[in-house]
Amino acid sequence: MGKPLIGITGRRWPAKTLGSHVPRAMQELFFDLHFSDYPHSVALAGGLPVELTRDAEVAGIIERIDGLVLSGGADLDPRIYDAQPDENLGPLEVDRDAWEMALLEAARERGLPVLAICRGFQLVNVAFGGTLHQHVELDEGVGHPQWDISGRRVTHEVRVLASTVASTLFPEVLGVNSLHHQTVDRVGEGLIVSAVAPDGVIEGLESPDGSILALQWHPELLKAPDRSFEWVVREASARMHPEASLQH
Repeated sequence: MGKPLIGITGRRWPAKTLGSHVPRAMQELFFDLHFSDYPHSVALAGGLPVELTRDAEVAGIIERIDGLVLSGGADLDPRIYDAQPDENLGPLEVDRDAWEMALLEAARERGLPVLAICRGFQLVNVAFGGTLHQHVELDEGVGHPQWDISGRRVTHEVRVLASTVASTLFPEVLGVNSLHHQTVDRVGEGLIVSAVAPDGVIEGLESPDGSILALQWHPELLKAPDRSFEWVVREASARMHPEASLQH
């Protein structure tokens, strides 16, 4: 039985951000950036990770992969949800916004399982018509933007809500990391809240049909193999081999 192909999105940065690590002649070029913990987590869960590039046709990508991971990264352009940029907004990557929105839409049309992490979690909410708080400070609530603490450390807990996909994967109380300075404001239409921090910040969302699992924290940096990556690989495999899933 073949392993499912799990596509993983990433960032595109100017080569000049690498400074002296690239020759001057290459400073104006760009490179695609994929943090290795994402494909490592997919592989540990039994899938075949594929690091995606935005140069390929979205429809062609979605036709070939079996599951999708929307990874973390830059803040979303607030104009997508009809808001003016906050003064604390980080650098934007508007090309990535459009690309990932298109990937998500195509994945939904094809019924692919989607695991959305941090920025991906926020993108899912906005794609369903939701909005974001553009900035929270460290001294607000449980202190979400823990930039100075390793992402491999737990910094606060979340409560996983019953009768959700997340509740089949995680215990009722779960320790998570916190590498975000934006939070959900209005929940996207039809999305189900699946996890909440002690200060009320929404940390988990999922689609009504159970095909999208969105998490505000970074599970790829925590204990492996992670249950959310196992979920996306398992769901992708079930779509590939429906006869095998029926036997179980």
